[in-house]
Amino acid sequence: MFVSVVDYRSPNAAAEFTESLHRSGFGVLKNHPIPQDLVETLYAEWLAFFNSEEKFGYSFDPEKQDGYFSTQISETAKGAQIKDIKEYFHIYPWGRIPEALKPNAMRYYDLANQLASELLGWIETWAPAEVKAKLSEPLPKMIEGTPNTLLRVLRYPPLTGNEPPGALRAAAHEDINLITVLPAANEPGLQVKDRDGNWQDVPCDFGTLVINIGDMLQEATGGYYPSTSHRVVNPTGEGAFKSRVSLPLFLHARSEVVLSERYTARQYLDERLRELGVKM
Repeated sequence: MFVSVVDYRSPNAAAEFTESLHRSGFGVLKNHPIPQDLVETLYAEWLAFFNSEEKFGYSFDPEKQDGYFSTQISETAKGAQIKDIKEYFHIYPWGRIPEALKPNAMRYYDLANQLASELLGWIETWAPAEVKAKLSEPLPKMIEGTPNTLLRVLRYPPLTGNEPPGALRAAAHEDINLITVLPAANEPGLQVKDRDGNWQDVPCDFGTLVINIGDMLQEATGGYYPSTSHRVVNPTGEGAFKSRVSLPLFLHARSEVVLSERYTARQYLDERLRELGVKM
């Protein structure tokens, strides 16, 4: 299987998980420590928020990049011409969050950060010596005290049939950050491109956790851990009438962290946000 499903509690979990990341840029964890009831509560709370008028009171801040992004101003994937069919809300601990939604969102933010720190330790430990030597500091340390890690609450709305030709819920793209932590969404659709250029469904049994490598970690490891193209395809049949909600946590290094001779984390992030058309 191109992307492995690994039991977090297995004695071989770290080796199997990091091998999947090296091979495909993706790994899936089952029996992980993030409570599924918390994830399902967040899905329900935020779906209600997206279905309300309240969201328009949190329009995104172009400089800080927090708040609500409507379908009209959402991202256009790098190299694409059509905006993705999605709306989303950017959560930072220092940013705006609806007060009623804050407790559960921040609990998830903290738990997912704790797990991500552990996984970054696995990623570094199981990398070859020459890859470790490229790192300017230990991977878990890169995210200590960072204000940049982003929780994005995504809603892909039901399809209307009036979408622009070729538009996808999320066009093919790579993530910007170090790693992304993503509970399996309430609906399928996530695919990853394999080495032969074919699209493969990412295993997404409800209750599992998808982890993928971002461009920053690819940069920092000289490509040993690849940032792989992935997308969310449009549903068919009854699925077309349902919203899809997901909760990616994008782990970002502190701004001053040196990724490579070419970039600090801040330089890399600013360049990519401009490419996405959400920052001038």
